[in-house]
Amino acid sequence: MSTAIPTLADDLVQLLSPGQVSTGESILEQHSHDESYHRGGRPDVVVFPESTEDVVKVIRYAAEHRIPVVPFGTGTGLEGHVVPVRGGISIDVTRMNRILEVRPDDFLVRVQPGVTKNQLNEALKRYGLFFPVDPGSDASLGGMAATNASGTTTVRYGAMRDNVRSLQVVLPNGEVIQTASLAAKSSSGYNLTALFVGSEGTLGVITELWLKVHGIPEKTIAARAQFNDFQSCVNAATAIVGAGVPVSRIELLSQEFVAAFNKYKGVDFPVVPTLLIEFRGSEQGVRIDVELAEEIARDEGCLGFDFVIDEEARNEMWEMRHNALYAFMHQFPGLGHMSTDVCVPLSKLPDACTFAQRRLKETGVRGAIVGHVGDGNFHVSIALDTNDHADLQRVHAYNEEIVHHALKLGGTCTGEHGVGLGKMKYQALEHGPALAVMRAIKAAIDPLHIMNPGKLIDEVQAAH
Repeated sequence: MSTAIPTLADDLVQLLSPGQVSTGESILEQHSHDESYHRGGRPDVVVFPESTEDVVKVIRYAAEHRIPVVPFGTGTGLEGHVVPVRGGISIDVTRMNRILEVRPDDFLVRVQPGVTKNQLNEALKRYGLFFPVDPGSDASLGGMAATNASGTTTVRYGAMRDNVRSLQVVLPNGEVIQTASLAAKSSSGYNLTALFVGSEGTLGVITELWLKVHGIPEKTIAARAQFNDFQSCVNAATAIVGAGVPVSRIELLSQEFVAAFNKYKGVDFPVVPTLLIEFRGSEQGVRIDVELAEEIARDEGCLGFDFVIDEEARNEMWEMRHNALYAFMHQFPGLGHMSTDVCVPLSKLPDACTFAQRRLKETGVRGAIVGHVGDGNFHVSIALDTNDHADLQRVHAYNEEIVHHALKLGGTCTGEHGVGLGKMKYQALEHGPALAVMRAIKAAIDPLHIMNPGKLIDEVQAAH
């Protein structure tokens, strides 16, 4: 339900400029959802700040009038993070897209939140550097920090929380803070950077990020490893990582994903469970790593271990992974999409993955599994008919089974998609009494309850 005042758009035009404020139907609709099936209403207005000062003006106005604020990046989330369940102001940061400073000697870069992952890496090439966090989409870096995004390279480089040195944040009262110094380590004060990374816009608006970057490695080799059955494929992934092989990526694709990609791209990869693996480092080190990984894979029943060396071929291989969702949904025209993810301790991954695969077959849910199996995280993409109550019930029941099984194994309800709207109902089960501490932090920082209400750990629920 909207809480806006009649003069909202006009007031914001006075604070910013006419070109930075929109109430157009298409713009409001664009900012009412992400790439998930979650829906909850439109914002009352969308603003396009171009500086931290612009954000401060909007937040101070919102605080004065108690208007909900929802930060918005590229809209590629999968759990409804940007759905404005109480209307209000959608703050679209895509015009804050400048790379402000590169410090090659410190392996740091300072960016605005609207800079995308690909944009940053293109600019870093001239310095021989790259930013490693690699979600499937070309997401904004502010959005990636807000959801603690990770992706294909997490097994080697960690998630966003491991790659953010410091943040500039506009708090719900309009105050601007810097969460940390630029030192590589600190024992001074609470870790505010880690608090805001993953806060999903519920504690403030990120307006600048200091990110860690890395040197481009001397040698990169990739490989496709095919297996006769799903269990062997997962076992091989955990065995390779468990043996200490320093892979930079290790991704699992179920046979359903491979079949979908073949149809989508007109190619002919073997339709079997497949691992996509990448190795980076020195020439000699990579060669040793590849030999060990292949030996382990063959011990687990690998049918074929195909090397992919030149850059174009590697890009084509990773296109198979990055386009997995779109290839899968292409097989189900007219249906909606749910993507659920969980993460478990690495030793429990074979149990969790095979359980999810078996329940797909037993329930008849139209789904396929893909995973960042090197860190215990996997995803299930599901095609569903949002107009069919029985289908929705079946899919939600399956999702709940996967989450509850992961929690029983000592895991989490989401490894990287975030909580948003879709995983809120599992927060009490996962966190127990710690959830009250999180809500106390939220109340202390956002006492007026204006920052992305109805999300993450918020007690204010909304129909969706």
